[in-house]
Amino acid sequence: MPQPDVVDESVAAVEAGLDALDTPSERHRWSWRRAVSVVAPPVIAVVLLLVVWQALWAAAFWPEYQLPAPAAVWQVIVENLQSGQAFEVLWNSVHRAVLGFAAGVLIGTPLGLVVAKVRVVRAAIGPLLSGLQSLPSVAWVPAAVLWFGVTPSTVYFVVLMGSVPSIANGLVAGIDQIPPILPRVGTVLGASRLASARHILLPAALPGYLAGLKQGWAFSWRSLMAAEIIAVSPQLGKGLGAFLEDGRNLSDMPTVIAAIFLILLVGIGIELLVFRPLERSVLRARGLSGAF
Repeated sequence: MPQPDVVDESVAAVEAGLDALDTPSERHRWSWRRAVSVVAPPVIAVVLLLVVWQALWAAAFWPEYQLPAPAAVWQVIVENLQSGQAFEVLWNSVHRAVLGFAAGVLIGTPLGLVVAKVRVVRAAIGPLLSGLQSLPSVAWVPAAVLWFGVTPSTVYFVVLMGSVPSIANGLVAGIDQIPPILPRVGTVLGASRLASARHILLPAALPGYLAGLKQGWAFSWRSLMAAEIIAVSPQLGKGLGAFLEDGRNLSDMPTVIAAIFLILLVGIGIELLVFRPLERSVLRARGLSGAF
C-alpha cells in the first residue's frame, strides 16, 4: 500500500502539471534571429515587387503616363516630404479618421450591447445593421453633402456610417459566443446589468469585439478616403483623398501612385502599432500566444 508521503507527492506533481497546462506560454526572448524572421519576409516581398515593377516599366508594355518608373514615384514622395505637403495631408486624414473612429466606438459599443441582449431591439435593427455594414460607404457621400454641405460634418458622418455597424456587429458576435454560464454566475452573485456588461460581457466577448474594432477602423479609413475624394473644399483642407484626386485630375500617375502608397502606409502602420499588439495581449491572456 503506497505511503501517505508518496501519495502527497504524486498529487502535488499532478497539480503542478495541470497548472502548467493552464499557464500561458512564456514569451520568447527577442533575438536577432527572431528579428530577421519577422522583418525579412515583408522586406523581401517589397523588394520583389519593386523589381517586377521596374522590369515592367523597362519593358515598356504600357506608356509612361500609365506606368511610371518607381524612381518617379519616389521623387514625388520626396518632394512632398520636403515641402511639408505630405505631412499636412497625412495629418488632415489621420486625425479625422481617429476622431471619427473614436466616436464610432462610443456609439457602436452600447448599441452592440443593446442589440445582443434585448431581443426586440435585435429583431428590429439587427438585420438593418448587417445591411448597413455591407453598404458601400461611398453611397453616403452624396446624401451627406446635401444634408451638411461640403463641411467636416459630411466627412465625420460618412466615417461614422462606415464604422458603427462593424463595431456593433463585432460585439454582438463576441457576446453570442460567450458560454451562457458566465452571465448566470454574474446574476447569481448580484451583479447589475451595467456591472455584468462591464465585468463579464465585454471581457468575455473581447476577441470578437476586437475583430469588430479592426473592421470598423478599416471601414472608417475607406469611408474617409471616399468622402475626401468626392467632397473637396478649401474648408476641409487637403487630405490623402484630395491628394489622390488631384493626381487624377492632372493625369499625373506618379502622384496617384504616391497617394495610394501613403494611404496603404497608414493602414499598415495602424495595424502594426495598434491592433497587432492588442491582439497579442488578448491571445496571451487566453493562453493562445502560439497564434503569433
